[in-house]
Amino acid sequence: MRIFKGSHKLGLVMMVASCSSDQDNRFTSTDAHAINAVLANQEAAWDRGDIEGFMQGYVDTVCFVSRGRMTCGREAVTANYRKNYPDGAAMGDLTFGVDEIVPAGGAHAWLTGTWRLERVADTLSGGFALLWAKGPEGWRIARDLSH
Repeated sequence: MRIFKGSHKLGLVMMVASCSSDQDNRFTSTDAHAINAVLANQEAAWDRGDIEGFMQGYVDTVCFVSRGRMTCGREAVTANYRKNYPDGAAMGDLTFGVDEIVPAGGAHAWLTGTWRLERVADTLSGGFALLWAKGPEGWRIARDLSH
């Protein structure tokens, strides 16, 4: 992976431009709809208390970054969810809001949005940036930066 220092906007523009030159591998509205469908499935799984179903939206090699900590691997991320949300009351009702989806070639995209978790005891909310990767199973989250 190449890391750009200094002007991040220029690096991102260069990366998107180089990825977009492959005409057979372009990000389309169908891809955006597929990503939104994965998010909708995650919301539904969460609301029924199904962490395993929720985790189907992630690749096996996902890295989750939150509160200054990084956890990698679907098993480790799942274990963290189980620890922090042990039952339906802790899980509550999850709602996602999508602000934008920015294509990064035909097989990757960044999605920024918001989350809101309503529980009997409280309501939490925040934002996220998700790096999506398109693989054999379709679109899945490869990196989750949530706050």
